[in-house]
Amino acid sequence: MKRIKDMDVKDKRVLVRVDFNVPMDDEGNIIDDNRIQAALPTIRLLQAAGGRIVLMSHLGRPKGERKEQFSLKPVAAHLAGLMGQEVKMAPDCIGTEAEAMAAALKPGEILLLENLRFHKGEEKNEPGFCQALARLGDAYVNDAFGTAHRAHASTAGVADYLPAAAGLLLEKEVTMLRTVLEHPEPPRVAIMGGAKVADKLGLIRNLLHKMDVILLGGGMANTFIKAQGHEIGRSLCEHDMLEEARRIMADAPQQSVDLLLPVDVLISAEVSEEAPVQVVGVDQVPADMMIVDIGPRTCKIYSEQIKRAHTILWNGPMGVYEHRSTAQGTNQVALAIADADAVSVIGGGDSAAAAISLGLEDRITHISTGGGATLEFLEGLEMPGVQSCEYDDKLYVSSPAESQVFVVNAE
Repeated sequence: MKRIKDMDVKDKRVLVRVDFNVPMDDEGNIIDDNRIQAALPTIRLLQAAGGRIVLMSHLGRPKGERKEQFSLKPVAAHLAGLMGQEVKMAPDCIGTEAEAMAAALKPGEILLLENLRFHKGEEKNEPGFCQALARLGDAYVNDAFGTAHRAHASTAGVADYLPAAAGLLLEKEVTMLRTVLEHPEPPRVAIMGGAKVADKLGLIRNLLHKMDVILLGGGMANTFIKAQGHEIGRSLCEHDMLEEARRIMADAPQQSVDLLLPVDVLISAEVSEEAPVQVVGVDQVPADMMIVDIGPRTCKIYSEQIKRAHTILWNGPMGVYEHRSTAQGTNQVALAIADADAVSVIGGGDSAAAAISLGLEDRITHISTGGGATLEFLEGLEMPGVQSCEYDDKLYVSSPAESQVFVVNAE
């Protein structure tokens, strides 16, 4: 992987793919700016190196049409506050006006392009759209791990026209995830939760060859509990995955993996903050109730496994963590990971949100910014946005419109 430090960006326009797809309220106020904050180290590094910075991102799903509710203008204003300087806002992500604004940038100045997905060419990775983006930069940096699993124009195609490198965030994500997959120190423990087995089937299969212990919770554990022969009442269950769950449980011992399921659970008549809950054994779920969290005995067993681990990977909550009454399993797992003497990686999404809500960021080795991207990376699938940063030594023309040439050094 080519790194951003391998590039000479002095006085060059650096086209940076960031992930500013942040949640906003109805008034356009940003609710959570973690993804913006995660891009700041790369932006500041480029500034220190004398680069002229052109940022590009998507926001929401405008489906190739210009829709003002998906404009990145509020993001530009928020970023300006974080950086303590003006962030110029282009009226579009391609075209003559955007090109003129990029060309006029001085070293250290920042331009944010309008939403990439206002154009169908972004998600279709159309060559013409890729070339139009490339005309805005002399070099390309991908720092958007959350979209690195997509073969879009801004994550993959533009790298065919510009020298490319990984930003600090993308490099950190890949390094940490590769560490837990390829060079983990035993004992190695994976905690898998969330709603569906089908969404993480490939990941579970891959982890059978990488981990010593796999702890299951959340809605996906219900399918395995059902596959064991227990009744689970009205709990979420993927009945079409029961046979696959049985195969995984049979394969785990052959791979010398301890696959652990809940021994007790919290049950409720409905999923709500006010609904009463009770603890029962995993074989005692009434027909009119549903599983909403792992129970205290399971929390203790899982915490003990986590405490012994030297490598930990966690993806997915243990129950309905959004409600206080059914968040104990998720919270206990998060606290156990934070207390462990281990390399710990949380794989984005709800599990990352849970750890952050508890203020545990500084006690976790790495919290991924990816959701689907993290899952696909851990599953071992192709990542176009990562592969686009793999280059040999060569000279590159800076853009189709210019003839400047500079070298990207190999590692």
